[in-house]
Amino acid sequence: MTFGDIVIIISVVVVVAIAVMYHFGKKNYAKNLEAQTFIDQYKTVTPILVIDKKFEKPTPQNLPKNIYEKLPKTAHIRKMPIVKAKVGPQITTLMCDKSIYNALAVKKTVKVELAGIYISRIVGMNLEDKKKKTIGQKVSLWLQKNQPNK
Repeated sequence: MTFGDIVIIISVVVVVAIAVMYHFGKKNYAKNLEAQTFIDQYKTVTPILVIDKKFEKPTPQNLPKNIYEKLPKTAHIRKMPIVKAKVGPQITTLMCDKSIYNALAVKKTVKVELAGIYISRIVGMNLEDKKKKTIGQKVSLWLQKNQPNK
C-alpha cells in the first residue's frame, strides 16, 4: 500500500462517519422538535411543593412503571434529575432539565409549567440570575446597577 491509498481509505472512512453523524443528528433533531411541540401543547402552570430532588438513574421504584417502560434504553443507563414533589393532594415523581433542577429549592413551593411529569419551566423566576457568576461578572453587574442615570 502506498501513501495515497492510505489517504483515500482514511478520507472515505471520515466521509462515511460524517454522513452517519449527519443522519442521526437530523433524526434526533426531529425527535426533539416533536417532544417540544408536545410539551408546549400540554403544559399547565401548577404550584408544587418540592419534597426531595436527586440526580439518579431511573428505576421502576422512583418513576411510574408505564413511564419507565417508555424511556429509551440510553435513558436507563444515565443519571437524570428527578424531583419528588407534592402536586395538589398527591406526591409525584417529576423529571426536569439540569438548569431547572439546580434552581429548585427543597421544601419550598414553586410555580412551574408541567407537561405530564416533565417540569419545563419555573414561572416567576429568572434562571439567568441564578447561574454562578465570576467575580468580574458580579462587579460589572454591580457597576451597571449603581451607575447614575444621565
